[in-house]
Amino acid sequence: MTRLGTGGPGGIGLGTIGLGGIGLSLACFLTTALLGPSVFQPALGGPRSEPPYSLDVHASPYLVIGLVVAGVAAGAAGLCMCFVAVRRGWRPGARPLVIAGLLAAVAFMAMPPVGSTDHLNYASYGRMAATGHDPYATRAVDLPKDPVAGAPEEWRTTPSVYGPIATGEQAFAAWIGSGSVRLTVFVLSVVNTLAFAITALILYRTSKTEERRLRTALLWTCNPLVLFHLVSGAHNDVLAIAPMVAALAVFSGRERPGWVRALGAGALAGAGAAIKVPAALVGGGPAWTLLREAWTERRWRSIGGLAALFGGAGAVTAISYALAGPHALDQVREASDMVSFATPWHLVDEFLGRGSQRTIIKTGALLVGLALFVMLVRVLPADDGRLQPGPPSRDAENRRVAAAFVLAWLLAAPYALPWYDGFGWAVLALLPWTRVDWILLAHTTALSLAYLPARAPARIKLPDDLSWLFTVVRPTVVPWTLLVILTALVVQSLRSTGRSPATGRPRRASAESTG
Repeated sequence: MTRLGTGGPGGIGLGTIGLGGIGLSLACFLTTALLGPSVFQPALGGPRSEPPYSLDVHASPYLVIGLVVAGVAAGAAGLCMCFVAVRRGWRPGARPLVIAGLLAAVAFMAMPPVGSTDHLNYASYGRMAATGHDPYATRAVDLPKDPVAGAPEEWRTTPSVYGPIATGEQAFAAWIGSGSVRLTVFVLSVVNTLAFAITALILYRTSKTEERRLRTALLWTCNPLVLFHLVSGAHNDVLAIAPMVAALAVFSGRERPGWVRALGAGALAGAGAAIKVPAALVGGGPAWTLLREAWTERRWRSIGGLAALFGGAGAVTAISYALAGPHALDQVREASDMVSFATPWHLVDEFLGRGSQRTIIKTGALLVGLALFVMLVRVLPADDGRLQPGPPSRDAENRRVAAAFVLAWLLAAPYALPWYDGFGWAVLALLPWTRVDWILLAHTTALSLAYLPARAPARIKLPDDLSWLFTVVRPTVVPWTLLVILTALVVQSLRSTGRSPATGRPRRASAESTG
């Protein structure tokens, strides 16, 4: 194995340039947030003496969009160079990168969210819950005089789609905010940043080697696209990601009996689902592992573990939604019919007649997702870091299958936004280096460029000469780009003959793929 901090001259130089690109990317994103209200940052109501803080320079759309495009390009290029450098033997210390990523997260936390207006929706639903209204049956337009509940710019006629635990966190923020949009949003950002840091800590501490710790730093903690969308954007997806990663860590532990680990993993997966429903997919990894043990190895105790897994997940999810009331899943059912402009399914929707054949799209997405899952199970590496040949360990198989479930959903879903990819980056960070890293990087980059910004054009009054971002890039260029990315994954899967981490190590003598 290459010693820490060494590597060929090309690898060291390329890695250094890559880190420079990541730093430049973060600087662009931080500047965008610091400039204050713009097409990327909605103004926040409340005393300006309260956090979060920013300037108010009335930055032009050209400046902030240019900064974000530069940030996305520099971040994607920087990560690309770091991936290549790692394959050439580059091994910088992981801890400084983790510290840098966490410091960047704190800086983003101190400034107003950018990119979308979702944080205004979170604050509104929290205010509804804190003042005795049901956020699953109440809309922002129903409370127009409330400074927080009536603050959203978009989805004003839509009740909450988020899970009960997310609503509880939003209500807590609204209680602390006490009628101030600014302070409510800041509390939401603080909780999000804590969830991001907890995820980073779990990924770092559960990595067995310095090489794996470097991987978690690059894919999660210091990933500028993850920091921009999840932390700077203040999206509550990171709240669901933390228990997802914790579920896999608990299931992989050895200090407790198997059924206790399965119960804990199930409860954590259920908690993630009670924030955002797709988080439940991570439970597929432990479930697959337990089923395989029971079927192929006749480990009948695994049946008890499987029951504990589903029991823990079902109990937490059922209790959460029962406490939330009868309307908690109403909007989830409505959202299942939605197709976003930037996915390939938008092209199908336009061809069939927009909105008329959503059942066909939902069925097609399910079938594509299943096919992608099979391909990803084949392509993703199941190496657990051992030097000797042999089948992957139980824990390695668990993480690989969980990642396959999550990534198949991300790549096949009819409704996709760039911050959703945070789910994929977190589970992929648990695996060895793989060529699927490139697939997800291309996917996140394309979606990032599709939403410049992720706000309604009518609300931000974008100049006419930038309207092509909404009329050409988002509904046409990016969907076709994502289709090419899916095709690349299919080709890679068909050409795969064995799994091997893409780290420049010699191929093992076992039946592992080139994924």
